[in-house]
Order: sequence, then structure tokens, then C-alpha cells
Amino acid sequence: MISPAPGVVFSESSDGDLRTVDARRSLASRLGISGDWATVRQTHGAGVRFAQAGGDQGESDALITGPNGPPIAVFTADCVGIVARGDKHVAVIHAGWRGIVSGVVESLRREFDERGDRVHGAWIGPSIGPCCYEVGDEVTTRFPPSCRTETTWGTSAVDLWKAAEERLGADEVWTARICTRHESGWWSYRKDGTRSRMAAVAWAGEP
Repeated sequence: MISPAPGVVFSESSDGDLRTVDARRSLASRLGISGDWATVRQTHGAGVRFAQAGGDQGESDALITGPNGPPIAVFTADCVGIVARGDKHVAVIHAGWRGIVSGVVESLRREFDERGDRVHGAWIGPSIGPCCYEVGDEVTTRFPPSCRTETTWGTSAVDLWKAAEERLGADEVWTARICTRHESGWWSYRKDGTRSRMAAVAWAGEP
């Protein structure tokens, strides 16, 4: 796992399939946090849920919680896992190209605003990089020119890291810049069709 800030963790493939209860409990034990995480059934949309307790929070692609809330997590295997933190709240986002285009990041920012908070810091975890995220023109044209690029083999691609950075509007954004498709140690659906998933995990305050 990598932990770029207190209360922010991105798991690796060596941490297991984080969709399973056993893997979550194992990682939680190492982190000193509750294993009863709040999670969502991800839909590649723009929904946001507020978590007051652990467990399934329904269909959504972003979770936010307050100072006394549970650990929250989204699961990825090429899509972008993001953690965002404000003065009083912390959130996680699952964002593939559909979620980015649908406005999941903007939805989360509105949720912060409605709760009298704003995103100060954000962390973008290991995910498929612009070097490898091959997509068709029907996808690239839905992104601004600043996020359109080419793969290392010369086909059309989009830069999800940059797209997320531009939309977060945070004072500080940290990006892992680790491509899950071509670098070892990370689950990647595009690389091998795996059903296993990593997790972007966050919690408010110290464990």
C-alpha cells in the first residue's frame, strides 16, 4: 500500500482483492482502523452518498463522511481512485472516463459546498495512465484538448489524471502517476481482465 498523507491509503495487488471482507479486515488491522468500511455499488456515474456508518451505501461513485464517520472506500483496477479532504469532511471518488464526463468530481465539490466545506487537498491514486489509456474518438472528443493525448504506441488516448486534477479545484493535488496497466504490483482490468480490485481508502482524523 501507499499512504501519501495521514488518513489516505491506496492499496496494491499484494494487499489482496479489497472487495473481499478478509482483505479489508487485514488491511484495516494493519492501519489500526475499523474494518467496517462504508462502500458503494459503483455505476460509473456522478452520484454522491454521505456515510454515517459502515456497510453498503447503495449505488454511487463517491462517498463523503464527517469527523465521526467510518472509513470509506472505492474500488479500482484501472479507473482513478481519488481521496479529497476539506476542513470537516473526507471523501473518496471512483472515476473512469464515464464518471469524469458525467461530472462525479463536480458533484462531490457541490456536496462539500452544501455542507459548508470545500476541498483543500486531494490525492489521485495509481490508475491507468495516459501512456496506456487507449480510447476511440467518441471518447476523446468528450474531453478538452488539454486531456487528449496518445498512447506510447501512437493511438488516441485521454489523460484521466489531468482531467481529475483540472476538475478538483483543490489547493493542493498529489498524483501518484503510477500506471496500473504497464507497471507491476497493481490490479489492471485492461492488462489481464482481472476481477480483483484495489481500494482508495480514507478516514477523518487519526485512527
